[in-house]
Amino acid sequence: MKIVVCVKYVPDATADQKFESDNTVDRVAVAGELSGLDEYAVEQALQLKEAAEDPESVTVTALTVGPEEAATAVTKALQMGADDGVQVTDDAIAGSDALATSKVLAAAIKKIGDVDAVFLGMASTDGGMGVLPAMLAERLDLPQLTYGSVVQNKGAEYRVKRDGDTATEVIGASGAVVISVTDQSGEPRIGGFKQIVAAKKKPRENWSLSDIGVDAGEVGLSAAWTAVEGVEARPPRTQGEIVTDEGGSGATALADFLASKKFI
Repeated sequence: MKIVVCVKYVPDATADQKFESDNTVDRVAVAGELSGLDEYAVEQALQLKEAAEDPESVTVTALTVGPEEAATAVTKALQMGADDGVQVTDDAIAGSDALATSKVLAAAIKKIGDVDAVFLGMASTDGGMGVLPAMLAERLDLPQLTYGSVVQNKGAEYRVKRDGDTATEVIGASGAVVISVTDQSGEPRIGGFKQIVAAKKKPRENWSLSDIGVDAGEVGLSAAWTAVEGVEARPPRTQGEIVTDEGGSGATALADFLASKKFI
């Protein structure tokens, strides 16, 4: 059984975000990390392996697309327990939107070959779009089981429990499948010293666009269907208004303020 987990290298949420002159996110100058939501996907893939009758026959491959620094995301997945890693790096990929990213991921997964399940987080922590699992399923011509809080596998059948606002449903599919999981699917494990050392010896591969058969003209900023028109820094916070309660006027002033902001 072969499982691929798509992991994304994202800027550290606590760092000051920077943008290039073309309004794309600067993913090199700012420290980055494995997207937090993708950690849940890695965890579910590892749990699936551990629950198999023969765990040694199951391989979990961490796949990422991004600059050289994106190796950090693969490293974290290997430290958690993934067996090997693949990184697609090419200057032409910079500025790609979700459509192009799904194209690159799909081509890489096809090159890996004979994949039984593809796991993703429900969304990336930097973009938050949540459309990539569906796009990837379409490109791979596979059924999609998305937003799963519980993942189960029995033979060639997969099932996920999806918790909605008004109901919980269980959906399933047979054969190869694309699965996305939520942050309710189980706390991701943390690799200890032994796992960190072992990760350094695990096999990795680095591919370019030509290695996976993708035309550079089909990806990147020039091929994107969306564009950021402008970026400006958030204005500094200003001191709030201080209301003094003189003769009971404080409550009235507070109510007037909340009404002006349409909170009441």
